[in-house]
Amino acid sequence: MAQNLSEAARSIPAALGLRADAGQISKTAGYYVAFIALGLAGAALGPTLLGLAEHTHSRRDEISFLFVAHSLGYLAGSLIGGRLYDRVPGHPVMAIALVLIAVALVLAPAMPLLWLLVAVFSLMGLAAGALDVGGNTLLVWVHGHQVGPFMNGLHFFWGLGSFLAPIIIALVIGGSGDITWAYWILALLILPAALWVARLSSPVAQAASQDGPAEGVRYLQIALVAMFLFLCVGAEGAFGGWISSYVVVLDIATAPVAAILTSAYWGALTVGRLLAIPIAVRVRPRYILLADVLGCLVSVGLIIVWPQSLIAVWVGALGMGVAMASAFPTTISLAGRHMTITGQATSFFFVGASLGGMCLPWLIGQLFDPVGPPVVMLAIAIDLALAVGVFFVLIAQFSRKAVQS
Repeated sequence: MAQNLSEAARSIPAALGLRADAGQISKTAGYYVAFIALGLAGAALGPTLLGLAEHTHSRRDEISFLFVAHSLGYLAGSLIGGRLYDRVPGHPVMAIALVLIAVALVLAPAMPLLWLLVAVFSLMGLAAGALDVGGNTLLVWVHGHQVGPFMNGLHFFWGLGSFLAPIIIALVIGGSGDITWAYWILALLILPAALWVARLSSPVAQAASQDGPAEGVRYLQIALVAMFLFLCVGAEGAFGGWISSYVVVLDIATAPVAAILTSAYWGALTVGRLLAIPIAVRVRPRYILLADVLGCLVSVGLIIVWPQSLIAVWVGALGMGVAMASAFPTTISLAGRHMTITGQATSFFFVGASLGGMCLPWLIGQLFDPVGPPVVMLAIAIDLALAVGVFFVLIAQFSRKAVQS
């Protein structure tokens, strides 16, 4: 697996005419392995949400607090990780985070009480936040201004893990009738990633540039990027986390089909990130981001217009996945054009992302039963409309700074 990923990491610069030495390729392959593991763990909650509710004898509105627990842990892990990567070698931190994720996956299905499960998902979120910040930050440090296609490659492999997780879960549940072994198998798959990353030498940390924008302007830029990620990640996580319950409760599809639909969404997101690698070399990030958010709005709109149509749900899920695919990595690449990406700056971006991943799925969980399943798509559509507004404010700020420079 590691050799195949090394070849994949080498093929990206070769195909695009970019230069990368053996050390850069080895580190990039390690980050790709780690992000497959991150995707496996992150996509497990949605298809197993109802199973975890049964294990803990919880209602749907109660089990939705797992999204909050994971996101709060992710927020804390992002803040802690950002400071750690600026101060200590990054690869040991990433390896420890991977081990903690595996431990949390082993414990999750064994928890008989909701508050214990909340604690486990908080731990998983803590480790995931630190790992996510590390992969994105260290990849920028390794590749510098050429990071664009590599960043899309990184998130492609995260999407690959997210695509595989629901398939693994569906197959295991189909054979055992329970979610326990599904979680344990995912944990076993993650441990080799920790060993692979731990053996690599860590890149040198970067410091904030003295020639960059003034502190007030820089913080405004960071806040706008964080807000945009808040909205994008909120929509991405809410769709992936609730699409399964949406189609099951509306009796559009059975639970196994719903799990495959979830996998198709993450699979479309994965394919979209693969397609975005060459696009990132040729198209400016702002144009890619605008196409992303508008494509997501159209996809969700199809499901809102035809809420009982399985075809509309499939088309909308695939369209949402492809359109959302490059939003996160392209946002990081866009930010990298206007500021130095330190671990602390990246941690602020991920605080916004984690809050988005917490708030919108949680809000949908509170409204799902009293309002009905259609609230899932309506809430996501409103979120995406706000993202369009924030996008134009962000571009205006970056353009104003470029003119002043």
